[in-house]
Amino acid sequence: MASRTVGAVLLECFEGDITRQPGFDAIVNAANAELEPGGGVAGAIHRAAGPGLEAECRPLAPIAPGQAVITGGHKLPNPHVIHCLGPVYGVDVPSDRLLANCYRQALELAESRGLGSVCFPAISTGVFAYPMEEAARVALQAIGETLPRLRHVKRIAFALHGERALRVHEAALAAVLP
Repeated sequence: MASRTVGAVLLECFEGDITRQPGFDAIVNAANAELEPGGGVAGAIHRAAGPGLEAECRPLAPIAPGQAVITGGHKLPNPHVIHCLGPVYGVDVPSDRLLANCYRQALELAESRGLGSVCFPAISTGVFAYPMEEAARVALQAIGETLPRLRHVKRIAFALHGERALRVHEAALAAVLP
């Protein structure tokens, strides 16, 4: 686990299941355009949240790459889920700008709702094939650029799947936000 405080905001990276993160006001779903259960992170979040999440998502879909929307957390230990559609690497272009928009929009939604903490997965690094090192750098740069505008959000974390993802995000955190 790595952590760093930038201004009044605590940034953390740890290995963990995004659906089991009590203590966060919102977790972020690496969603698909239709906000449906699907596989990967989206499937895990929908399974843990129960059918109410899918029903709440239905009228909000579709969303475009880089866009974010917010719902309740339903049966999750978090009151909110922020759904972001990350880019498919090399297909949705410019991939870096679209991925950065996911992180910015998620934090702006959290801020506008007065939320104090947000936990992210590594958006687009699964079936959307975004290279982990580049995705981590883009994510942390976008977060770093958004930090000065945050008044409510005081804790931002990454719950990462596997030791490799954790190492990559720890290195990016140290490089981007020394």
